[in-house]
Amino acid sequence: MRIDLHTHSTASDGTDSPADLVRKAAAVGLDVIALTDHDTTRGHAEALAALPEGLTLVTGAELSCRLDGVSMHMLAYLFDPEEPRLLAERELVRDDRVPRAQGMIAKLNGLGVPVTWEQVRRIAGDGSVGRPHIATALVELGVVPTVNDAFTLDWLADGGRAHMQKHETDPFEALRLVKGAGGVAVFAHPAASKRGRTVPEAAIAELAEAGLDGIEVDHMDHDPDTRARLRGLAQELGLLVTGSSDYHGSRKTCVLGEFMTDPEVYGEITRRATGAFPVPGAGGAR
Repeated sequence: MRIDLHTHSTASDGTDSPADLVRKAAAVGLDVIALTDHDTTRGHAEALAALPEGLTLVTGAELSCRLDGVSMHMLAYLFDPEEPRLLAERELVRDDRVPRAQGMIAKLNGLGVPVTWEQVRRIAGDGSVGRPHIATALVELGVVPTVNDAFTLDWLADGGRAHMQKHETDPFEALRLVKGAGGVAVFAHPAASKRGRTVPEAAIAELAEAGLDGIEVDHMDHDPDTRARLRGLAQELGLLVTGSSDYHGSRKTCVLGEFMTDPEVYGEITRRATGAFPVPGAGGAR
């Protein structure tokens, strides 16, 4: 089985619609795909309606968290999307994205960059506005050559000249909420130091004690030495090890299925989940 447990659509900051995403996943030979848009499940219905035969969808979301001033992301799988406490927290995080983006635009204007809210809103479309949309605007304006080049201290990285914090959930609270909604929690790209400061391994151990299920080890932002170190840490802490593409369509260079999750680990994730279940495709809409 070929299993990719971390992808994004136009429901957040990807460039493929949920329907196009699942069709592309089937076309490249994936058997299982998780749709994990940032702090939203809005793309699930469209993905399910278009799900091709032979492809299974794992519903989920990537939750924005912050621990001791360090931004981190929590992949939540197979939770009940209508559970009121987790739903309220996702909405709080998502609603804070607009004033945050507007504040970052104001900072960029102060740095002499003529980006506008209208431009960023056009790029985001129906998705929840985020830094990748602002980064795309910087590419359009010729300020940086690629989206990744916008995520530096000169521009949008944590602590960068145009960065602003948004509301982010304490990860221990996120674990409580995900578990309360019957879901499974995996720490996304925990050692992606190119994105900024990372959470120390001692904190990962504390999260494991609090109920963290796994860590995303095989990821494009982890070099081979980092992956080996994280794999050892996961074994020491009794955590599941996942792998995934973190696919965003044309906005990033990663490709579907670039890294994948072992079928035994996927099976354990589905066994632990009680809020929702993987959905096998039945042909989908054409």
